[in-house]
Amino acid sequence: MNRIHSTTVLLVRRDGRIAMASDGQVTMNNTVVKSGAAKVKRAGKGQVLVGFAGGAADGLALFTRFEAKLEEYQGNLERAVVELAKDWRTDRAMRQLQALMLVTDRQKSFLVSGNGDLLQPDEDGLMAVGSGGPYALAAARALLRHTALDAAAIAREAMAIAADICVFTNQRLTLEELA
Repeated sequence: MNRIHSTTVLLVRRDGRIAMASDGQVTMNNTVVKSGAAKVKRAGKGQVLVGFAGGAADGLALFTRFEAKLEEYQGNLERAVVELAKDWRTDRAMRQLQALMLVTDRQKSFLVSGNGDLLQPDEDGLMAVGSGGPYALAAARALLRHTALDAAAIAREAMAIAADICVFTNQRLTLEELA
């Protein structure tokens, strides 16, 4: 079976604005099979951003489950991600899903994994997942500390740097913002 490689998703918070960006590349083994996939989506009546890295079908399956949890808990992001993480860890079918998710609203952000991990960002408000995540995170951290760029500009620049380094990350961005 072909292994689908990760992508890069970056979350940036600055001055009350939130930006989430992903690249568009999907690879199978050593072949790029799609260059414009959208891996950042809106949920919760547009008030929540969700980005996923890993298997594309697995990410979409998790997004659908997350949307259902968000609706079930009337838009309570924290409760929805806690319940999703519990299901992901305990449900036999869900345990097979190979993906990571970043979810955020105006107040809180979380990284959710199939191991039951539920992490919040450090004080700087930055999070990244995927094969290019460490590069994007490092670039975003430097830009946050040493420039006055807004959240979206930091996300764009950091993703461009990650795309220059990571072979599983391209320059075709999906960027969503919350103000």
